[in-house]
Amino acid sequence: MAESDPQKTFNVHDAKTHLSKLIDRAHGGEEIVLAKAGEPWAKIVPYEPAPPLPPRKPGRFAHLLKDVPSDIWFEPAFTDEELDAFESDKFLSDGSA
Repeated sequence: MAESDPQKTFNVHDAKTHLSKLIDRAHGGEEIVLAKAGEPWAKIVPYEPAPPLPPRKPGRFAHLLKDVPSDIWFEPAFTDEELDAFESDKFLSDGSA
């Protein structure tokens, strides 16, 4: 494969053999088509990094919490009976020990 080769479509065998050169061509701006049995299957294109994300803004979702009552954060997860059973190992005991 010559460096000035105008060919844009390569079969898989040739692409494997000359992958480094094809990558260099794609880096130079070309689009290379990879074909299998003469049918296009894939394309090697130049990499374009995604634009940077905007900086994060603390509190931008605060409006979602305006209707949430604050007392839900402090409700007990267990009843007193469940806590007593768990703390006394009755909760985990199945009688086989």
